[in-house]
Amino acid sequence: MADQTLAQSFQKAGDDYDRFRPGFPEAAADEVLPTAVTAALDLGAGTGKFTERLISRASRVIAVEPSEQMLAVLRAKLPDVEAHRGTAERIPVPDGSVDAVTVAQAFHWFDRDAACAEIRRVLVSGGTLGLLWNHSDPGCAWDRACTRVAHPGLTDGLTAEDSVTAALPGFHEVRFVQVPWRERISRADYIRRWLTVSSFLAASVDERADMVAEVERILDEDHETAGQAEFDLPQLTDVYVYRAS
Repeated sequence: MADQTLAQSFQKAGDDYDRFRPGFPEAAADEVLPTAVTAALDLGAGTGKFTERLISRASRVIAVEPSEQMLAVLRAKLPDVEAHRGTAERIPVPDGSVDAVTVAQAFHWFDRDAACAEIRRVLVSGGTLGLLWNHSDPGCAWDRACTRVAHPGLTDGLTAEDSVTAALPGFHEVRFVQVPWRERISRADYIRRWLTVSSFLAASVDERADMVAEVERILDEDHETAGQAEFDLPQLTDVYVYRAS
């Protein structure tokens, strides 16, 4: 079960989350839905970072998210999406009503078995489940060092999804693909991005200040970022595609 203090830390982070968090590359969405479907549901949709990728890939797009603050941003940005407050363990749509369910950057917060049962319930027979995570590129030393500030137990090769994607009940894995991509980001926005991460949000004021200072120290000392107002940030998106059994 996910740490609920960390999981709930996003409840009031809507505007900053949408502004500073990275989106997802088109290539990652193509891996989940290479052809258009009738109905797709984005679960744990947040502010719609991945939901927006579904609009061209489904005639009907549904977003489900527990945070009203996140949903408010999503509704303003994506007015044609059906947005509902709900959780992965209680999805507010009928049985067998969607062709695909996507979960971007959120599945590790769910009660895995209960969520899988609910996702299987709302999917059509043989429907698609796509799980996605953005994470740092191990080849980028400065970003990896900053990632360890937020996640001190992180080791190279270990990502947030490792403990939750194996043998999902009611599903069989079709494929795993890792999509590399890059974004140009300012130093200020890079630091603000870390302030939308659960461990920063849940920290005390003093702890958060220390974490930000450590990120700034890393950027000041690495030759790729020192003295730079902007830099290129390499990222990886892990994509797991499943079919309902």
